[in-house]
Amino acid sequence: MDGKTLVRIAGVIFVAFAVTATALEMTRKKETSPGSVRPPAFPAPSALREGLRRCQSLGEAALLDRDCSRLWTEQRDRFLGFNPPSGNAAPGLALPHSPDATGQGAR
Repeated sequence: MDGKTLVRIAGVIFVAFAVTATALEMTRKKETSPGSVRPPAFPAPSALREGLRRCQSLGEAALLDRDCSRLWTEQRDRFLGFNPPSGNAAPGLALPHSPDATGQGAR
C-alpha cells in the first residue's frame, strides 16, 4: 500500500470513531434532571461581615473605632487560621501593634 491509501483509511477510521462517540453521547441519559439542579445557597450575612461593611463605610474614622479594631483582629485571625469562624465577634480582643512600615524593623 502506498502512503495516500493509509492516510485515507486512517481518516475514515477517525471519522467513524467521531460519529460513533457523538451518537453515544447524544443517546446517553443525563444523570440529573434540569429540575433537580439547585443553585448554590449563599450563607446569611453574619454579624462579622455586617460589622466589617460598617467599618468600611466609616473610612478613616474606623481607625479610631474600637469595634472596628476588634472586628479586624477577628477577621485576620480567621484568615490566618488561629481560631474557627464564629457567628459573633469575640469581645475584648486586643489589637496587637505591628511595626511601623517606615521604621527600622521593616525592610
